Amino acid sequence: MNPALTELHDKARAVLDPVHYDFFAGGVGDETVLAGNEAAFRRLALLPRVLRGGEAGSDFPVLISPTAFHKLAHPDGELATARGAGDTVLVSSMASTVPIADVVAAASGPVWFQLYVQPDMAVTEALVRRAEQAGCQALVVTADSPVFGRHRRDLEHGFHDLPAGLAAENMRDLAGVPGLRSIAMSAGVSWEHLGRLRGMTSLPVWVKGILHPADAVVAVEHGVAGIFVSNHGGRQLDVVPASVDALPAVADAVAGRVPVVLDGGVRSGADIALALALGATSVGIGRPVLWGLAADGEAGVRRVLDVLRDEFLHVLTMCGGELTRDMVVTRC
Repeated sequence: MNPALTELHDKARAVLDPVHYDFFAGGVGDETVLAGNEAAFRRLALLPRVLRGGEAGSDFPVLISPTAFHKLAHPDGELATARGAGDTVLVSSMASTVPIADVVAAASGPVWFQLYVQPDMAVTEALVRRAEQAGCQALVVTADSPVFGRHRRDLEHGFHDLPAGLAAENMRDLAGVPGLRSIAMSAGVSWEHLGRLRGMTSLPVWVKGILHPADAVVAVEHGVAGIFVSNHGGRQLDVVPASVDALPAVADAVAGRVPVVLDGGVRSGADIALALALGATSVGIGRPVLWGLAADGEAGVRRVLDVLRDEFLHVLTMCGGELTRDMVVTRC
């Protein structure tokens, strides 16, 4: 990880309640995939092209991936994240501790809404309408969560509920039922539900949690606007590959028909460059944003993005201003 990001992580760990730090930092099972997401990048290297006359430009192909419960990290929660994001796309979690309308109001850049399709489609539609009315510009459906992952750290701490005064605010007063609903996971949610979802909104619908190239093809056939290649940050199933290892096959299957976001394990500008060389259109950043938020609020979030932008553009320039798959090699 970039030294500046390591410093933010260490400061975040020092100020966070250890239970809440473990909630953010932890993964499923033995955390094999959690570690593997970062380790997979360390196995890769770039062969730069030289004397190409190419310049890096200023594009920064990064968005902020959805993560839950930001008020566990900072009193302003998702408001600080939205302010710190600047013009970077923020994918705000359905499990936000701030209502989506307030997140959008605090943001200066685009906000997308992450959605778990609920078994009761009336609740799903109410969430969609809430996102539309707030001004969200896209929906991101998380598809890799038929049940909750089993997080050993949370089980050991007995961490099952948010502290008093905090809640998943988007789940209030939905579908004519007052009060707070729980977020439901259901193995019965299918591509048919995704079709119904697309039929109820004009917003672009992305799918997050694709690892198998055949699922990427099905997603494109169902009219998705884009795909997140993601293993949920190592928080759902501990026998899957690292996201970056799954990326090339998915990118090949999609064949440029929709954008592909790589989500999981990105900790440096070099990681961003590697993901783009392997076929990603952009990458999602999760935990580093939480460390910046916990360490220094919106300024910490901004610092994370600034560090990654500077490092990515430097790497891109060193590679001749282009990134292609033939430039990626495996370290001995």
